[in-house]
Amino acid sequence: MRDGTREGATTGPEEGGMTAGAPGVRRAVSSVPPEKPPRPRRRLRRVLLSMLVLALALAAGGAAVGVAALRHLEAGLPSVTDLRGNYHPPQVTRVLGRDGTLLAELFTERRTVVSIASLPPHVKLAVLAAEDAGFYEHEGLNYYGIVRALLVNLRAGRTRQGGSTITQQVVKNLLLDPERTYRRKLREALLSRRIEQELGKDDILELYLNHIYFGHGRYGIEEAARDNFGKPARDVTIAEAALLAGLVAGPEVYSPRKDVTRALGRRAFVLAQMHAKGFLSDAQYAAAKDEPLHLAPEAEALTQLAPEAVEIARRTLRDLEKDRAARGGYTITTTIDPRLQAAARKALRDDLDAYDKRHALTSALKAPAPAEVDRRGRALHPASKDPPPFEGTPSFEAHKVLVGVVTGADDAQGTFDVQVGTAVGTVRLADHDRYDPAKLPASAYAPIGARVRVSLLAPVPPGAVRPQGGGGSGEPIAKVPLRLELGPEGALVAVDARSRQVLALVGSYEAASGGLDRATQSRRQPGSTFKPIVYSYAIHARRFTPSTLVDVRPAAFEGGYRPANYEGWTATDPLRLREALANSVNVVAVRVLADVGPANVVEWGHALGIRSTLKPDLSLALGSYEVLPLELCGAYVTFAAGGVYEEPYVITSIVGPDGKEVPLEPRVPSRRVMDAAEAYVTTSLLTSVIDHGTGAAAKRLGRPLAGKTGTSNASKDTWFAGYSTDLAAVVWVGYDDGKPLGAAETGASAALPAWLAFMKEATEHRPASEFPRPPGVVTATIDTHTGALPPPGDPDTMDEVFLDGTQPTSIGVGDAGVAADALP
Repeated sequence: MRDGTREGATTGPEEGGMTAGAPGVRRAVSSVPPEKPPRPRRRLRRVLLSMLVLALALAAGGAAVGVAALRHLEAGLPSVTDLRGNYHPPQVTRVLGRDGTLLAELFTERRTVVSIASLPPHVKLAVLAAEDAGFYEHEGLNYYGIVRALLVNLRAGRTRQGGSTITQQVVKNLLLDPERTYRRKLREALLSRRIEQELGKDDILELYLNHIYFGHGRYGIEEAARDNFGKPARDVTIAEAALLAGLVAGPEVYSPRKDVTRALGRRAFVLAQMHAKGFLSDAQYAAAKDEPLHLAPEAEALTQLAPEAVEIARRTLRDLEKDRAARGGYTITTTIDPRLQAAARKALRDDLDAYDKRHALTSALKAPAPAEVDRRGRALHPASKDPPPFEGTPSFEAHKVLVGVVTGADDAQGTFDVQVGTAVGTVRLADHDRYDPAKLPASAYAPIGARVRVSLLAPVPPGAVRPQGGGGSGEPIAKVPLRLELGPEGALVAVDARSRQVLALVGSYEAASGGLDRATQSRRQPGSTFKPIVYSYAIHARRFTPSTLVDVRPAAFEGGYRPANYEGWTATDPLRLREALANSVNVVAVRVLADVGPANVVEWGHALGIRSTLKPDLSLALGSYEVLPLELCGAYVTFAAGGVYEEPYVITSIVGPDGKEVPLEPRVPSRRVMDAAEAYVTTSLLTSVIDHGTGAAAKRLGRPLAGKTGTSNASKDTWFAGYSTDLAAVVWVGYDDGKPLGAAETGASAALPAWLAFMKEATEHRPASEFPRPPGVVTATIDTHTGALPPPGDPDTMDEVFLDGTQPTSIGVGDAGVAADALP
């Protein structure tokens, strides 16, 4: 059985397929070949294995390439850490009046940075609803938006749409260029993730709200709110916030100033988004969508009010903050009183307009008279007194007056051409309403051949030159812009007597930004307005009193100097000092100066704030050395303030973008120049000018005033300088090139009317008050003819003020002996 069992047993192929007692079977089994796996299956395994290895190799290579590419992109990326605490974009610098009135805005980009903490929640939520509702959930990227934009761009074959989040827009606007390429989008994505890691969400949103463009030249939410609604962003309503948020998608398209219907449609969309996303309750939504739109009036041009003060503010900021001023963001507060500034501008313009009418400067230019000759060809009329036309090629100097000849006009453009030497310029008549109030056509206003005074507004371009006399061919390819210079200019400055703040500053008729400020930049001869400086020193030195008799007769002084009194003065009797000043007698002023010493008066003038050059010669008495109107006002306000000089100033504070005050240059310390009694006597002398002298027109104001008229030789400069108890003002009128104003023009006719009109407005709401009389002043009754004590029964007497100890002590002689020392 055991053998049978072995016979029936079999073995596996590893045993050779044999059985123990069956040789035949062994042969049969061994003749069958062994089984092997099919060849196709083995080949597939090898292919799959190879592909797996290749895929892994490619993946590794791709990863290496990707890492290298990312490192390459990252290597050139800007740093995001600079955005933390170092965001300093261009901002608006505001110049304010003393009461906070906006005088001007200075900017390269009109932006005001505000903190996100200062904004109400609905402002932030409106922007999120309009631009990126998931801002506080994502980590800088909106993958769905990116895929959607990618599909749109692939279908279009070009970049048409972005899927940017607020974070990406911050990256694009602050860190990258605006190009639309896939490379830039990759850089944007990398930076967005970095920013999210470096900054908080509120920080990112603050950057966004301050930087984006809202249209009309306004950047940031604060400027957009001010422009559209006339209020800061912290005060806008929900509906207003929705309108502002809607502007971001298309600042010009959705501007309510351009298309109200479209703007309201966009506002409705943003409000609906806010409501749908749970940012607004039903009641808030219902109220906001029905809120009427109230736009602020468009900002008026501010440059007309106080460009002179604005320019001083600009220069001061540039001097103090050399490296940072251009970035803006400052608030500069000035001393300017907007009401008085407007009054000063109007007073000066009205005064100059009146001059223009007196001298026929508001009608058309005069056409050239036809030449008339006799049979021998000789002119029948004398040569014109007008200056001849300029010859040569003019160089550009601001306000340099040149005489040109009208060569043509264009009524459609409202311009006329002027040949100025070899240059051809053009005048735009609309810029000169002062001289053309009738709005005449250019051809009617400026006949060909008429001579006209002009100045260049820019250098002469090469194409604006052609030979004089019409020798050129064709029209010039360029024309230099010209300004008419037909009438005089003026300046008015007013200073508070107590604080020395400049309350009004006017330096031109036009009020052009960046123009010539004649109040602080043009030195002119002060004429007789310098006499009070001479007389105040004479009072101070105790050499003269108001009753001192002085010879009025012209004479030759040292060095051959021979001054004359003004035309029409024929009296020869000696005058008391008071009456000599009231009537502006020149010879008396020179005699007083000769007595007290010109060098002493030079020092005295400097002590009173005259920084301009003064020389110690006798012509100083008649104001021959040029001064600034602001300097002269500083001297007169010293009299009003009891003898203490303090430099007038315009800037009170500058606050930087960081809210910190910028230290100003220290002001010159105040100094006592004369005691209060001396200042009072000087003021008393000047009240006579208004009471019965050359400034008598000012009596109509009906309040105590002191002042002095001034007229330089040939009436080239006319002045009035004066003050009340609390306000001093100076007016100058004249031509920039020193052209005479006319024989009939004086300080009383050309300058005093502007001073009078301004002071009427300035003092309208101020109570009239007498100049306070300090200790050290006494009153004595004098004889009006001798200036001495009157004899008993003298009918011609008056009360006069004196410094204590200088009053007359004898009858009938007076102080004439003191003046005798001054005689040549």
